[in-house]
Amino acid sequence: MTASGFSFSAALASAQTEKTSSLSTADKSLKPATPIAGGFSFSNALATAQTDKQLNATLTTAKPAGFSMAGALSSLGTKTNVSEATSVNAAKLLAADNWQRGEVILRCVEKWHETHDVVSFRFQGVEPVKFHYKPGQFITFKLEIDGKPVYRSYTIASSPSRPYSLIVTIKQIEGGLVSNYLADQLNVNDEVTVVGPDGAFNIIDIQADKYLFLSAGSGVTPMHSMSRWLCDTAVGSDIAFVHSARSADDIIFAETMATMAARCDSLSLSYVLEDITAKQKVIDSNRNIQCALGRLDISKLANLVPDYQSRTVFICGPEPYMAAVKAMLQQAKFNMANFYQESFASAPRTVANTVLLSPIEHAAGGFMLKIADKDFPLGSEQTLLEGIEAQGLPIIAACRNGVCGACKCQVTAGSVVTSSTATLTTDEVASGFVLACSTKITSDVNLTL
Repeated sequence: MTASGFSFSAALASAQTEKTSSLSTADKSLKPATPIAGGFSFSNALATAQTDKQLNATLTTAKPAGFSMAGALSSLGTKTNVSEATSVNAAKLLAADNWQRGEVILRCVEKWHETHDVVSFRFQGVEPVKFHYKPGQFITFKLEIDGKPVYRSYTIASSPSRPYSLIVTIKQIEGGLVSNYLADQLNVNDEVTVVGPDGAFNIIDIQADKYLFLSAGSGVTPMHSMSRWLCDTAVGSDIAFVHSARSADDIIFAETMATMAARCDSLSLSYVLEDITAKQKVIDSNRNIQCALGRLDISKLANLVPDYQSRTVFICGPEPYMAAVKAMLQQAKFNMANFYQESFASAPRTVANTVLLSPIEHAAGGFMLKIADKDFPLGSEQTLLEGIEAQGLPIIAACRNGVCGACKCQVTAGSVVTSSTATLTTDEVASGFVLACSTKITSDVNLTL
């Protein structure tokens, strides 16, 4: 075991003992990870013992003695496990290609409750893959519900330092179409198509010397991924983590976070709870975790994290929570250049509440939007995203605020005005790429999704 407390090379050592160079050259060889732009390379950070060699075919028939993916990728709660017949062969996992971008079909291999209304799913590729992404990013589920295509984005709760599966944690929302569908209908052995990863809210693109993670409710998911990554790969990272919840029973990842805090000396974990009995329960069971009562305010933050002014803040949670904390830090003269927040819209607009222009209205001041062989009028005050969704065309939108980059598309003809180019590179902007949620047309436009 390494100094960080985690080693895939040790956990998977027994699966790497038999190799051969005599396999047919027609067999598929292992592909090295493709470095991410900006000098960052997951192939170094997540190095495995297998690069350009083939595993002996005998390993594909059974798991080596002592090997346990459940042990190597430990998680919480009472789980439903994938059956032996459909479990991914260990040898194939080790020899799997790297998934860094695009569409992939996943199979649910575990499902369990984190709290009474929060469910976690562990996925592996139907075709074995190793998942490479930036801690804090999200994937988008492509679903069909009641015969209609539905897209919804969820943050990856697991860490790329443990690349053999993905964990997505979903809070059931009252009346929520997708959250309740997944919680009730998606079970072990079911398959689902996702696309991604996406999102600029991550600790690779946003680097810091000292971290302050602030979260509430299910906003803990990107922070859990980031904390796990730092504890696994960057021993000694200075992390202060303050999570807000109603009660002890509403704390998502309570056990895994407590374990991380106990094993990682540089991780300071604190909870702000509204229930006084919950506060005492947390203190009694976890002496190394700080706990405050009520709602987060500047005095509580200063008490829990005295040096908060010198840290880089990452925040995620319900919109009212994030707005209140942002205002609180601004009033405290915090350097907002070191403030970063995740943002997901509560629900997309539908055809019913997105107004389309009639031909007469178009002639009076609207423009025509052409996508493939489909032409339709769009008002100058409507965003591309509103027009695309109103036509029922496939587009992924998560934040709907020009932050996440999921709704990227390309203008091939015509002129537009845009309020955000976040996540777009200089070359992409020069090539006509825009974020549909933040772009309005100022002429007739041709668009490629």
